[in-house]
Amino acid sequence: MTKYILVSGGVVSGIGKGVIASSTGLLLKTAGLKVTAIKIDPYMNIDAGTMRPTEHGEVYVLDDGGEVDLDLGNYERYLDVTLSKDNNITTGKIYREVIEKERRGEYLGRTVQIVPHVTNAIQDWIERVSKIPVDDTGEEPDVCIVELGGTVGDIESAPFIEAMRQFQFRVGHENFALIHVSLVPDMHGEQKTKPTQTTVHALRGLGLLPDLIACRLLLPQPLADDTKAKISMFCHVSSEQVFGVHDVSSVYHVPLLLQAQGILPYLRRRLNLASLNITPEMIERGTSLEARWKGMCKGQERLFDTVKIAVVGKYTDLKDSYMSVIKSLEHSAFRVGRKMIIEWVDSSDLEPETQETSPVKYHDAWRAVVGAGGILIPGGFGQRGTEGMLLAIKRAREAKVPFLGICLGFQMAVLEYARNVLGVDGAQSTEFDTQTPEPFIIFMPEISRTHMGGTMRLGLRPTVFQPGTEGWSKARGMYGGGEKIWERHRHRYEVNPERVGVLEEGGLCFTGRDEKGERMQVLEIRDHPYFVGLQAHPEFCSRPLNPSPPFLGFVAAACGIGASGATVLEEVLGAARGYVPPHPAASMVGEQKLREATQEHLVVNGNGDLSHTY
Repeated sequence: MTKYILVSGGVVSGIGKGVIASSTGLLLKTAGLKVTAIKIDPYMNIDAGTMRPTEHGEVYVLDDGGEVDLDLGNYERYLDVTLSKDNNITTGKIYREVIEKERRGEYLGRTVQIVPHVTNAIQDWIERVSKIPVDDTGEEPDVCIVELGGTVGDIESAPFIEAMRQFQFRVGHENFALIHVSLVPDMHGEQKTKPTQTTVHALRGLGLLPDLIACRLLLPQPLADDTKAKISMFCHVSSEQVFGVHDVSSVYHVPLLLQAQGILPYLRRRLNLASLNITPEMIERGTSLEARWKGMCKGQERLFDTVKIAVVGKYTDLKDSYMSVIKSLEHSAFRVGRKMIIEWVDSSDLEPETQETSPVKYHDAWRAVVGAGGILIPGGFGQRGTEGMLLAIKRAREAKVPFLGICLGFQMAVLEYARNVLGVDGAQSTEFDTQTPEPFIIFMPEISRTHMGGTMRLGLRPTVFQPGTEGWSKARGMYGGGEKIWERHRHRYEVNPERVGVLEEGGLCFTGRDEKGERMQVLEIRDHPYFVGLQAHPEFCSRPLNPSPPFLGFVAAACGIGASGATVLEEVLGAARGYVPPHPAASMVGEQKLREATQEHLVVNGNGDLSHTY
């Protein structure tokens, strides 16, 4: 029987439920268990695909093309699993499923209601998805972590709370545990318990009793013993069921913080984990994972040398907009033994207009770019700030500063090269000017122009490195030198095939293309220390113990000379021959097979034009 752990939150949203859920799952994996995770988002959207990054953080993309909440990125990184779009439940998905059943007559004429129809649909969804294998064992998970977004008491989360109240009886007491995360504010040095008492009281009134209360403190100070005793007394739990999660130097230390407070022994008893069939091989894998994770965290504490990266983007006001980019940079910095310093630069601040309207912003932005060891342009949509991106890329190319362009950054690198090296002053993307006479970036021909959700090129896709790149391509070398790689995509625009010839004749090398050789997916400049662009989003496949190859190469190049006297990039290129991709073997197949398994289904509409269905 699958064990379920529900993680709910109270007082305020965004206090770290995702990290606590992921950390709990990681500790269970160190015990040899197979773990999966589900995120419940109570909003009405079908998925996160049409939501602004500045409102909800980044849109995380899965192998199957699912556009989901960024917490699924936490799950995949911590648990080293591959999830599907069904691992993200939204109110929109549930209501769509219920309404479709009603239209098909599956409710046999009964009045369709929140209880039991919506709540049953939620429970059935969780039970179905919790059985799907997510790791390289190919076996059904032992434990499913279910995170309920938002806070207890929200109107939109009420059906999910009721569904989970019923679910605890469906699966049985020893197969269901609840971790409630609550804020414990610090008022002039005194830790206040009243918010936690109030939210636990509300939770109990809804029929759910917390087994563990995670007290989130927004300071480096741990939870005081008298605070723990007070919460224990007023929330009807023992002291061992209350643990603190204070600010630590890195989120990767949170599992160790929970481990030190005895969360794993408690869950062993509460969920009767001894009843599960844990083989010696599974225990050995768990022990190895624990040792490697602790080694990474201890190594991070001893880092003194730094590497500075300028991230030049459009959504820098909310850092969660680039969550996976941040994590990929951190993973790479761990591997090369450096502390990561990220300089956030709003690309609009680099433009000449800002020099007139806000000279301080302009000079601060350029000071950050010029002082960085590497320049990264992440993904994005729309024209705002793109001229500033072009200026940053020009700086990286001419000054031989390591550069990494992701998705939009890849496309901007093409435009910068066309304008400033080939002399095509009007080189443009049709995303910004549909009537441009110099369309170097164009709208993908099979993409829908009328529907936004789920209609991009989405999910895992192969890239084939071109013949002759074996000896010099840094991108290929970082992937171990193989001919084919797989990364996740999310884009509507691509390099114009008609302009590829002139670009390559001018010295820009498209070292990686799709299987047909028609789509440009990796670009490099040969006589540059590290100038790499990818149409895909490699940040979505980075893991703490297995960094994304292009990010690792980029950060290594930004480090310069290593202790051995060789460049750090040369050192990591030598070690990259042993690179193992994080994807399940069954997913590393051809483009056509992957397309059939994702949301990207092509049809011919009434006008004979290709479009997408979702």
